[in-house]
Amino acid sequence: MFNMTSEHWEVLAKGGVEKIGLKGSFLKHEKENGEKVLLEGEILDHSTGIDYILGVMLSERHGCIKELEEIDAVGHRVVHGGETFNSSVFITDEVISKMVDCIELAPLHNPPNLKGIKAISTLLPHVPQVGVFDTAFHQTMPKHAYMYAIPNSLYKKYGVRRYGFHGTSHRFVSKRACEMLGVDYHNQRIISCHLGNGASVAAIMNGKSIDTSMGFTPLEGLMMGTRSGDLDVGAVTYIMEKEMIGTQSASILFNKHSGMLGVTGISSDMREIEAAISKGDEAAKMGMEMYTYRIKKYIGSYAAVMGGVDTIVFTGGIGENGDDTRASICEGLEFIGVKVDAAKNKGLRSKEADFSVSGSKVRLLVVPTNEELVIAQDTMEIVKALASK
Repeated sequence: MFNMTSEHWEVLAKGGVEKIGLKGSFLKHEKENGEKVLLEGEILDHSTGIDYILGVMLSERHGCIKELEEIDAVGHRVVHGGETFNSSVFITDEVISKMVDCIELAPLHNPPNLKGIKAISTLLPHVPQVGVFDTAFHQTMPKHAYMYAIPNSLYKKYGVRRYGFHGTSHRFVSKRACEMLGVDYHNQRIISCHLGNGASVAAIMNGKSIDTSMGFTPLEGLMMGTRSGDLDVGAVTYIMEKEMIGTQSASILFNKHSGMLGVTGISSDMREIEAAISKGDEAAKMGMEMYTYRIKKYIGSYAAVMGGVDTIVFTGGIGENGDDTRASICEGLEFIGVKVDAAKNKGLRSKEADFSVSGSKVRLLVVPTNEELVIAQDTMEIVKALASK
């Protein structure tokens, strides 16, 4: 929850509900003073979960508001907006209908997003809502970048193309990087690396995304915690035939049991991989080499399509905290102007910083992402614009 009325925004509370509809569901809540609270309860559906959140917000012990009327608007992160949504929007019945049409593009994510919107409509019927789409930022990609080399009829019938994800994060960190450097966002070539359990790289030229590593689904692109990333389609069909598995099992294999977990056999958590490397584990070492090599390839290819790069931004859990990983990714990129200041990079964790050598052609930044703030800002701007009409 944000207070967006003051000159400088402030966080009043943050948290969320997990395991909705499952045994052991709970609410995580962090107060304005940083105190963290874990509240368990039987949370059967999204409406119950949001009702529980509102109750905590109002409570004398843990709350930050005195009455529900203090809530002026609600913003929702929506994973997939297809080709319909290229920006955040005020949610109406027509918008909801179009979001429903996008369900088949994100069957695991969009339905819960819609349940959250419905729950707010029931509990706070007079409060305006705004949808912020993960795919929207990448809708500026040119057609030659987002189209696949498959029969065009499949694109026309089913919308099979590259959409890209993590758009809210890429938008925030690329803009923030330019603010840090005091340069014009609309006159920069930026490569942003969102590196977490899910990971993607984006090429941002003059303020617009022109390419990104994730594709029709979040499976394409970089090697991730449990996702395979780029993989020969022929290898997929070969494995399915040999293992005698169907599409659902194949999806689970490449989304949940591949990536760093599959290669190392240890974990999808980079901290555990690094611990194994320090003990001489060869599989962990190979996994890390594959991981950094693939990111480096994407950086090189995006520098090529933009005719160079001015800034490379690292964010996400690994991007913000993995100093050795950042150094490995940047090693060998000196030919495009990358020069790492080892002292600045070492121990750099979860804070804004420039870790490039002073005077380097390419600036190297760590920028902690803040997707929640982007959602709050977009929500405030849209609701204010509506009120002024």
